[in-house]
Amino acid sequence: MAEVITMPRLSDTMTEGKVAKWHKKIGDKVKEGDILAEIETDKAVQDFESEIEGTLLYVGVEEGAAAAVDSILAIIGNEGEDISALKGGSAPAAGGSEEKKSEEESKTENNAPSAEQTTAEVPAGVEVITMPRLSDTMTEGKVAKWHKNVGDTVKEGDLLAEIETDKAVQDFESEFNGVLLKQGVEEGDGAPVDSVLAIIGPAGTDVSAVGSAKPAAQAAEKPAEQKAEAKTAEKSDAQAVSASSSDRVAISPLAKKIAQEKGVDIHGIQGSGENGRIVKKDIENYQPSQATPTAAAPAASAAAQVAVNFVQGQDTESQNSQVRNIIAKRLAESKFSAPHYYLMVEINMDKAIVARKEINSLPDTKISFNDMIIKATAVALRKHPQVNSSWAGDKIIHRGNINVGVAVAIPDGLVVPVLKNTDQMNYTQISAAVKDMAGRAKSKGLKANEMEGSTFSISNLGMFGIETFTSIINQPNSAILSVGAIIEKPIVKDGQIVVGNIMKLSLACDHRVVDGATGAQFLQTLKTYLENPLTLLL
Repeated sequence: MAEVITMPRLSDTMTEGKVAKWHKKIGDKVKEGDILAEIETDKAVQDFESEIEGTLLYVGVEEGAAAAVDSILAIIGNEGEDISALKGGSAPAAGGSEEKKSEEESKTENNAPSAEQTTAEVPAGVEVITMPRLSDTMTEGKVAKWHKNVGDTVKEGDLLAEIETDKAVQDFESEFNGVLLKQGVEEGDGAPVDSVLAIIGPAGTDVSAVGSAKPAAQAAEKPAEQKAEAKTAEKSDAQAVSASSSDRVAISPLAKKIAQEKGVDIHGIQGSGENGRIVKKDIENYQPSQATPTAAAPAASAAAQVAVNFVQGQDTESQNSQVRNIIAKRLAESKFSAPHYYLMVEINMDKAIVARKEINSLPDTKISFNDMIIKATAVALRKHPQVNSSWAGDKIIHRGNINVGVAVAIPDGLVVPVLKNTDQMNYTQISAAVKDMAGRAKSKGLKANEMEGSTFSISNLGMFGIETFTSIINQPNSAILSVGAIIEKPIVKDGQIVVGNIMKLSLACDHRVVDGATGAQFLQTLKTYLENPLTLLL
C-alpha cells in the first residue's frame, strides 16, 4: 500500500523546506536508507533518507521549490498503484500536466534563469551539478582546484573539486558516473550557490545549451587551448586523488551522526545502501562482534602550505584564499565591535600532571592537558552561564548548551571545530573528538556544520612554548580562553621556595555581556578545577 512522505521538520525553527536536489525520479525503485532528496532548511542542507521500500510514484515538491513542513513531499508504493486519493489537491508531480508546464514557462519569462530551470534542456542521462551550500551562511563558493577536467571519466565518490566556502576549503565528491562534459566555474573563480558547477553525462553529449543563460562563473571562459593545457598539467594530480578517494567511507550524514553518538567505528561496517553506502539501519543493527578487521587508518597529515621563498631585494605576492579573507573580516569585526578586556591567572598544574599520568596508565587511554582544560572549562561554564552567553543587539542570549570551539591552525589560517555538549563528554570522548576534528581540519575533511554553534572558544599555543598571549573573541561568543605553556618556575609554597609547574591562562571577555567580576569568578572556578582535578567529580 502506498505511503505519503511529508516535508520533515529538520530543525526546531524550520517552517518550510526547499528541495535542493532529488536523488530519485518517478518510477525509480527506492530501498530503505536510500537518499530521496536533499532538503534545504533555514540552517543547512541535509540528506533525507527513505524509511520505506517501493517505487517512487509521486513528487509533491519540484526540485528548487519550497513547501511547508508536513506538506506532501513524495508518495512511495507499488508500481502502477492508484494514488489519486492520496494526492488530494496538491501540486502535480514532476513531468506532469500542461498546467505545470505553463507555470514553468511563466516563471521563466518573469524571472532570471536558475539552475533548477535548466532541467528542461538537459539531455537524457546527463546530470547538472550545482554549487553546493556547504554552510548555512554560504552564499557563494570558489573553486580552489579542479581534480577532474573536461573529458575525464568520473565515478561516484571521485573528488571533483575543492570548494572554498566562507569557513573552510572542502572536498566535493561526485555522486554520479559518467564523463565530465562541462565545468561551469573556472578554477579560482567564484559562483553563487545553486549555479551550475559541472555537468556529467555520456561521452560526446552536446551540453552547450545547458545552463548557457546562467552566470555560473563570474569571469569569461578561458580558451579551449588553455583548458587542454590545464588538463595535461593536472592529469597526474587527478589520478592520485582518484586513487585516494577509494579510502573514503560512504556513509549518510544521519548514519554518521548516530555512529559518532554511539562511538561506533564506521570502518568496520559493511553498508547495505546503494553502492555499499552505510545507512541508519546499519548503525542501529551494528554489533561489535560483527566488525570486520580493517587496516589501521593512516594518520591525517597537514596540508602543505604554499612555500614562500625569500629572495633578497625582491617583493612577492600571494593571493588571499577565501578562508583568509573571511578570517580577516570576522576578526576585524569582532575586535572593533566588541569591547574586549583581558583577565589573566596562573595555575599550579602539579596535581593535574599527576592526575593525567594516572589516567594515561589505564589501558587504551591517552589524554592531553588540552583535553583536561577543555573538560574543566565546560564544567566551569555550567556554574557561570553568563560567560556562555551572546550579545544580540537589544538582548543577551543565554545559551542552553555548552559547545566549546577549539582553535586549530591550518595552512590557510585558523578554523574552530566545535565539541557539542562538551560538559556531558568525558576525557576519552573529548580526546577522540579533538584528534579527529583537528586531523580532518588540516586535511580539508572538516564539514562546515562541525564549525558552527560554539558558545565558548579555547586557543592553545602552549605546545609552541608561548607562556601567555591574548586572543580575539570568536563571535557570537562573549569570551575566549588563551592557554599558555606549562613552565617550571620557582613558587612559594608553605613559606618555602620550591619548583612548581605553572600555566598561565588569559580570558578575553566582551564587556557588553561579561562584567569583570563575572569573568574573574569564572577563572577562579576554572583554577580550582585544574589545581584540584578531583573536584570535577563533585
